[in-house]
Amino acid sequence: MSANCTNAPDSVPSDAGVAGIGVLLSFIITATVSLILSASLIFQEARNKSSSESVLRRKLLNSYSDQQILTGIGIQSIGLAKVSSMVPYHFFLIWMLSLLSMAVHNATLLALARDFRRDWVLRWMRQLFMLANLVLSCVYGVYILRAVERGINDSTFPISCVWEAATPSFAPSGNYGLSFAGTIVVIAGNVLIFALATWYLHVRTQRFYVLFQVVGLVLMTAFSIGATVRVAYLADAFARGPPIKLSDNGEAQWSFGQLLSVAILLLPLVSIVEILRGEIKCAPPVTPDYDDDKGVLLGEGAGEQQELRARSNAGVRRAGDFQPNPFWGSQTNLFKK
Repeated sequence: MSANCTNAPDSVPSDAGVAGIGVLLSFIITATVSLILSASLIFQEARNKSSSESVLRRKLLNSYSDQQILTGIGIQSIGLAKVSSMVPYHFFLIWMLSLLSMAVHNATLLALARDFRRDWVLRWMRQLFMLANLVLSCVYGVYILRAVERGINDSTFPISCVWEAATPSFAPSGNYGLSFAGTIVVIAGNVLIFALATWYLHVRTQRFYVLFQVVGLVLMTAFSIGATVRVAYLADAFARGPPIKLSDNGEAQWSFGQLLSVAILLLPLVSIVEILRGEIKCAPPVTPDYDDDKGVLLGEGAGEQQELRARSNAGVRRAGDFQPNPFWGSQTNLFKK
């Protein structure tokens, strides 16, 4: 369907699928719980307490982190599939939610990086999700930047009209300079944070480990709060009133889809109950001592385990905690076998 880029309608329909109250609350609640769990794990590790006490929290945090980054990728994919009909208001909300999911995932990475380092499959799956989220987020940033440049970021034109010559340009808003510069800073910041997160995930040895965790957690929490405040300020679901006129109030209404978005947050709790009841076995957060590549891939040898953290050399992680992938790199070098 081609977009109408010559005459902007007076109002547009709501889009509860990406900006409904249940969808927004699911992102915000997941982010809040994940940040609290990440902080508890990081500060527990900073106090040199046993990691065996954190099995359930690690399991829960890992589940919510996976859920957050996958829903972030999914909602961005939906937005790009609807660029010919979605207005900049909804497009911007999706971008904010994707930034929230990225910040929460990075905070989780700070707390669970040791677990990911000991399994190369999980580590590289996480890396691919991070890359996909970054690419989609940068694409969104470019669209938003172009919309701000042409003055249609608060219009009812479809977002795809930012590339059409027939689209009329409007006078910049009063905060044009701030919006333009802020968008560029966010895009550049995402790329920088991705590079640091990639280094943190794959580095063999680390000094100032706890300091890096604490500083990173503070920055990611601030990033998450900023994205959440921006969403709450703009979203029609929270009765604030969007910058454009919507033809209905569907985004503020509870429907089955909105209830499902919130109810799905209970699924990780079911796994926790099953672990507590003994129906599911969960390995403690320690590094298995594998003897061969088959055991590494299939997860054998769980009986021979060591502490993830080398207490004899606090601040510097042992090389044996890192499991290299079978194609390149080693426990001590990123590229050489």
